[in-house]
Amino acid sequence: MSKERSILFVCTANQCRSPMAEAIIKDYIKRMDLPTNWIVQSAGTWAENGHPATPSGVKAMALRGLDTSLHRSQSITKDLLKQFDLILTMESGHKEAIQIEFPEFSKKVFMLSEMSGVEINIDDPIGGTFEDYLNTADEIDELISKGLSNILQTLNYPENR
Repeated sequence: MSKERSILFVCTANQCRSPMAEAIIKDYIKRMDLPTNWIVQSAGTWAENGHPATPSGVKAMALRGLDTSLHRSQSITKDLLKQFDLILTMESGHKEAIQIEFPEFSKKVFMLSEMSGVEINIDDPIGGTFEDYLNTADEIDELISKGLSNILQTLNYPENR
């Protein structure tokens, strides 16, 4: 039996980018039929608990066949961070904030883009056009697609191969 794997995506308010990343990677995991119990969530460095994903973000995900309508934001806490094997941030500032405030978790915090071999910030579409949300979703999807093998390797998945 494979051990459980867990990933936390982090952005600022946990209403746009990190819920998109959460939904997209869950879809990859489902389509790959990975035989492991996966826990994937998202949170924000400046999030207020309980807010829904933005309407434009929900719509952008719906166009991909993914449902984020039930998402509710949560703020990062020490108790939340310790539950995850890998923490992937949308920006360098998110990574730095977690590593400074919670140094005990610094070795498992990376920018999502680092998994695909680059270090770029994923711009926040909040306040932008619907096309900005679509572009952000495309960028997150591309980074996850290119970085998925590194994400799995970082999580030591699968074992003994």
